[in-house]
Amino acid sequence: MFRRFLLLAAALALVWTAPGTAQAAPRTVLGGGSGIVLDDGALCTLTTIGWDADGRMVGLTAGHCGTAGTGIASENDRDAGTLGTIAFVNADLDYAVIHFDQDLVEPTNHIGDTTITDLRQPARFPAIACKQGRSSGHTCGLVYGDVFATGTLTLTQICVVVGDSGGPVVVGTTLVAMVNGYISYPCVGPQVGFDISAILADVDARGGVGAGFRPV
Repeated sequence: MFRRFLLLAAALALVWTAPGTAQAAPRTVLGGGSGIVLDDGALCTLTTIGWDADGRMVGLTAGHCGTAGTGIASENDRDAGTLGTIAFVNADLDYAVIHFDQDLVEPTNHIGDTTITDLRQPARFPAIACKQGRSSGHTCGLVYGDVFATGTLTLTQICVVVGDSGGPVVVGTTLVAMVNGYISYPCVGPQVGFDISAILADVDARGGVGAGFRPV
């Protein structure tokens, strides 16, 4: 009887001390318009997210937000930690390519009032474009177009403020540019953004992370 009791006690001990089945943490949702936090605490906005030709999960934001090697976290889920790293920055076109950990990130094409289903050539006057930014949300305005004849820039009357950098500029559900800054005063002077077609052409010409990008 005593021996049976010892065997039962040993079995119970094994049950209670055996490790449970590990549960994977839920992935953090990110998409064009999501607020992102850089290693130094700076806040910017994700332009879009998807995959490159080699199957890497990648995203874009404004180049002045950080430098190559800078870690990226979600503003809405900071406890999730670093979700990706800036792989490359082009200062001339002011864009950054982010390589995300696909085990940690759930990509989406819909954030706030903005949905991205396609990419195309720049919008021109008198189209109406909208942006999604982590600071000023969803705002729309008249497209002036490439008034400086740069071949890479689109100016609009969309309201943007600090922190909206990198935000997607869309016409309907088509991504046409990103938010890079404004002239004069926030929400008064025109918003300035590099065309997504010019950015992706440069990414493809450079090769590597981000080349052959397609949105989620």
